[in-house]
Amino acid sequence: MRMRRYRNEEHESQHGIDLAPMLDFVLNLLSFFIITAIFVKEYGLEVNRPSSFEQSSSDNSSITVNVFTNGDIAVNGRVVDLRAIRANIERVHAEFPNSGVLLLADEGAKNGLIIEAADQVRLGGIQDITFSTSQ
Repeated sequence: MRMRRYRNEEHESQHGIDLAPMLDFVLNLLSFFIITAIFVKEYGLEVNRPSSFEQSSSDNSSITVNVFTNGDIAVNGRVVDLRAIRANIERVHAEFPNSGVLLLADEGAKNGLIIEAADQVRLGGIQDITFSTSQ
């Protein structure tokens, strides 16, 4: 007579991992993060430009860069392209090595254009920039 091996059915059914508690936990975390993400506020930086600055008439060596509301840029009263600011600054800086730049911006001028103009001035070799709004 053959002997049969005894099979224990209880041990075979417990070989798998029960994922139901882990899935419950993950779904609870997911719903928590979705609900809390709705109430997160995004913060911005409010920049107030300084009031208008009166340039003295005796200071002829300073360079004036105007940024207008319509997007035009003027260097010492002459309208130039944004890419031409650097060349104009280098030319005037060669004549007056100790000169600074007064960057006058209209109240409605775009901040990105003002920053790009200031970057072009710095690339032109002048680090002394005074920001102000035009009247």
